[in-house]
Amino acid sequence: MFHWLEKNPFFFAVGVFLVIAFAGLIEILPNFAEASRPVAGLRPYTVLELAGKEVYKKDQCIACHSQLIRPFKAETDRYGQYSLSGEYAYDRPFLWGSKRTGPDLHRVGNYRTTDWHENHMWDPTSVVPGSIMPAYKHHFTNIADIETAYAEAVTVKNVFKTPYGDDIKAGKEAWEAYKPTVLAEASKITAHMKNKDVKDMVAAGKVPEVVALIAYLNSLGTSRYKAKK
Repeated sequence: MFHWLEKNPFFFAVGVFLVIAFAGLIEILPNFAEASRPVAGLRPYTVLELAGKEVYKKDQCIACHSQLIRPFKAETDRYGQYSLSGEYAYDRPFLWGSKRTGPDLHRVGNYRTTDWHENHMWDPTSVVPGSIMPAYKHHFTNIADIETAYAEAVTVKNVFKTPYGDDIKAGKEAWEAYKPTVLAEASKITAHMKNKDVKDMVAAGKVPEVVALIAYLNSLGTSRYKAKK
């Protein structure tokens, strides 16, 4: 058998490839499956944060900001601990990005505050002199689609078994019962904001996009770890 393989280099190469490929799968797949599980204490996005993530996608923030810190000293010194695959377990879709006109945002919730984001969205140069980022003043008047975000939470709970509580379930009545929870979370955000119109909108039961977006940005970091609260 071995003499025959030695005389037929093509089949010998195929045999070597199959052996190495099989060994590689045995070594890699178990570790990959383990690494892709949620990291300890990670919670899913709240409904308000999901709505903010949709604003992030709609306005193409991913075009200028990545959410993937590579394990290089230059990156960890600037952005914090490198990203772990298990941190993306509840991200659908992933927003890794591939371009950094602006800084990486995967840990932005660890070092930026609500009022900083408010000022930055209204006038980027007020907090980052020389910034080329455009102002996003429409976020202060546009209303976030919270109901669709709630429907997304219901879907990923039922389809992907994302660990949401029993209070998130299908149906109009369930949404109406859950809505005060979203408004309460939004009120905690606006308590640290200065814009009176935004505060009044939330008090009236409407959530501006800026509030949802800030909730999402604040979640990017250790705030999504129950064990670290």
